[in-house]
Amino acid sequence: MNDESVQIEASENTEDVNENSDANRRTCWVCFASDEDDPTALWIHPCKCRGHSKWVHQNCLQRWVDEKQSRQGTVAVACSACNTEYIIVYPKLGIFVHILDTIANVNYKICPLIAAGIFVGSIYWTAVSYGAVTVMQVVGHRDALLAMEAADPIVLLVGLPTIPFMLIAGKLIKWEDAVLTLLRKYSPKLPFVRYMLPLFMTENEAENRGSDFPPLASSHSSTSILCSALLLPTIATFCGKLFFDSVSNNLHRTLLGGITFITVKGVLNIYYKQQKLVRKSQRKILNYETNEFTSTSTGTSIDNRSEPAGGNNSGRTQTVNIPSNDAMFDPADWNS
Repeated sequence: MNDESVQIEASENTEDVNENSDANRRTCWVCFASDEDDPTALWIHPCKCRGHSKWVHQNCLQRWVDEKQSRQGTVAVACSACNTEYIIVYPKLGIFVHILDTIANVNYKICPLIAAGIFVGSIYWTAVSYGAVTVMQVVGHRDALLAMEAADPIVLLVGLPTIPFMLIAGKLIKWEDAVLTLLRKYSPKLPFVRYMLPLFMTENEAENRGSDFPPLASSHSSTSILCSALLLPTIATFCGKLFFDSVSNNLHRTLLGGITFITVKGVLNIYYKQQKLVRKSQRKILNYETNEFTSTSTGTSIDNRSEPAGGNNSGRTQTVNIPSNDAMFDPADWNS
């Protein structure tokens, strides 16, 4: 029994020694080298980490700090594991070098603000120029120059840049969708609207969906909204000269041209959206059987690969094209 206890104690002491030696073994967390790999390297433990991860080569850590300070040379660097800020000591600089270093730091902090100011100023003066050009288009070149010369400069500097933003804000008003929703909601209840606008009544729509209409999908992107809003004065001027050339007042002529363009464009958009909603409301999802459906841009083709028993069409492919119109189809008609 005494011999066994002595052996157990000896093995436990050996394990403790091995554990202490493993704990004292240094491994660089940057290059993963140990004391055996580079006996002459300088080791440091610059943070609160414990175990193997607290040791690092001085040169390896210097390179890692250089990467962190590549944009700004004096920024604080901390350990990525324990977030302890490294204590970095720099040698003293001369007065002239210290002044240059201060100027570099101030320049690093001020340059983003200057760039933002230049960007905002560019947008502002672009908006002022666009507003002035728009006024000359709508009112007329001579009348616009006289009006702007007589106006207060502060009024011009405040009022002209608001013109493009007002055009964009007006373009964001979806009046066409509101009109379409009202027409779809009240057209079945008003006989004269049903007679004048039959396209708003879909076949069997009330039976299939009740009062639940398909949602309106917006197809306008930010670029199309921006372009259409900023081009509206030019288009209004062109339409005014084309359709209302007899009107002598340039402002009245441009307003009439703009109203005409917006009205015609709105009616066409309402018609287009309604046709898309009609097509969506008549959509039907079929049961999956032995047919494989392949959707195409012009309709749907059905590839029937089942062999009819005793028929002469063995090995053939039967394809039926469904036109992409607004008519309703019964799947039983495809077998005829």
